[in-house]
Amino acid sequence: MSPIDSYRHLFGLTGRTYIVVAFLARMPLAMSQLGTLLLVSDDTGSYGAGGFCAGALAVANAAGAPFWGARADRLGQRRVVAVQSLSGAAGLLALLLVVNAGMPWGAAAVASAATGLLLPQIGPLARVRWRPITADTGPRQHRLVDAAFSYEGAADEASFVLGPALVGLGVSVASPTAALALAALGLAVFGTWFALHETATVTHAATSGATAAVGRLMTPALVVLCAAQVLVGSVFGSVQTGTSVLATSAGSAGATGYFHALLGVGSVLAGLAVAALPARFGLPARLRWFAVGLLVLSAPLLLVGSLPALVPVLLVLGCTVAPYMITTFTLGERVTPASRTGAAMTALAAATGLGYAIGAAAAGRLADWGGHTPAYAVTVVAGAAAVALTWTCGRVLTAAAAAHTAPTAAVD
Repeated sequence: MSPIDSYRHLFGLTGRTYIVVAFLARMPLAMSQLGTLLLVSDDTGSYGAGGFCAGALAVANAAGAPFWGARADRLGQRRVVAVQSLSGAAGLLALLLVVNAGMPWGAAAVASAATGLLLPQIGPLARVRWRPITADTGPRQHRLVDAAFSYEGAADEASFVLGPALVGLGVSVASPTAALALAALGLAVFGTWFALHETATVTHAATSGATAAVGRLMTPALVVLCAAQVLVGSVFGSVQTGTSVLATSAGSAGATGYFHALLGVGSVLAGLAVAALPARFGLPARLRWFAVGLLVLSAPLLLVGSLPALVPVLLVLGCTVAPYMITTFTLGERVTPASRTGAAMTALAAATGLGYAIGAAAAGRLADWGGHTPAYAVTVVAGAAAVALTWTCGRVLTAAAAAHTAPTAAVD
């Protein structure tokens, strides 16, 4: 089955409305991080303060995501995601009130953290739904689930293209306040819609019967995968901060979202293409080589001195981001018991958020000291660490994948 046929079959199983709703529901999280950074930076005049608040939102989201994922495994996504969507939207509005009331930025950091704790991880929870959705597809299920994870990775990246772009548009046309207000509205509408969609009921019905046989969640393989996601999250946070500094110094602060969105353009295309990779190119091997791509393609950021020069670098760097993340999430689903998949997917997403916080905070501090180049150095260091991790821990991933894969499937 070709990738196009796989995608057509997948979308036929759910209907196009679900695909659109699930995509739009994940954009507010992508908007909230950059929106918070720009909102607080604009109010305080400090990239460090903006990066800290954006990092606080991401850290809190990372800390809360596994809890919410475990609750979704137990209670079903319908109730859990609906509560998160409505309370998360309220949290974004509360953050706007705190900042616009002129309170010290420490209060904004607290509000950011509270908001991050409530925001739902739509992308990881959407991944959980695909195996139950494809349960009646017979021998094609394995290939369809792989294609679904490729699509979800591309959808996540597309949300990080359009999310920052919408923030940039909101800043250019109105203000960071308008951008975050739009994110709150989108979460309340589409997050709740996603929560109440019938696929949530199908997923809970398929997995709730297995809750008595709960398996171990944090295996050595999943720990390695979480560490891998921390590093790619650091790439996101440091690139976003470095780009914000470069755009602001060029007098185009509102263009930050547009330029950061370039990272996702190549990532979307590469993510969709992952479904065409041959099975003999196993998941652990893919992760190792995609990590090498992160390092090699991030190095040119250290030479960038202007916004025009940044364009091709971000476009090319994006080509390795989605394949790297798709591989970690696919491996995570493979090595986790069915009854713990929600917790595993949100744990990986939490690790990404934690990495974003580390990358944004470190890059923000370095940017206050030396501008965009030191901020981008954080990106390169994260790529080097990803290479070291995936090549030294490759046997752990290979063994775990082999233990959960049919004998006829290649794993390395």
